Amino acid sequence: MPIEAASAALKAQILAEALPYIQRFHDKAIVIKYGGNAMTETALKAGFARDVVMLKLVGMNPVIVHGGGPQIGDLLKTMGIQSEFRQGMRVTDEKVMNVVEMVLGELNQEIVGLINQHGGTRGRPDRAGRRVHPRPQDAAEKRDQSRRIRSTSDWSARSRRSTRS
Repeated sequence: MPIEAASAALKAQILAEALPYIQRFHDKAIVIKYGGNAMTETALKAGFARDVVMLKLVGMNPVIVHGGGPQIGDLLKTMGIQSEFRQGMRVTDEKVMNVVEMVLGELNQEIVGLINQHGGTRGRPDRAGRRVHPRPQDAAEKRDQSRRIRSTSDWSARSRRSTRS
């Protein structure tokens, strides 16, 4: 339901429920993973941008980490460049990396534009010097990374359960 359609009572209830979280996370960085598939529908994009602006307005510091896999895959296919995946991760040679950088740069600009359209004022696409430098991983590194992700997920689930009680 669009926020405009919500009744005053519903809005008050939502704010009352959100207040403890607003207080808890005030002046904290909030990392938001904005995945490539969520970037394909106009209504979802607008909702995302509104939510990011709202988080900033209530005193949080949203940090957006975005995907772009479907968009990268589409452009690679259009350009006739084969894309290979190993264990769910894209193998990125120089040709593929050029496409990745181009697509992600365009997505950065689009995201900043959306946020600015919804009231945001301080986005900077393509921050100079802030590039990802991929490197090959060996099997031991992948196992360690997988353990860290599981450990973080377990902690996050325990944290959510403890805040509900």
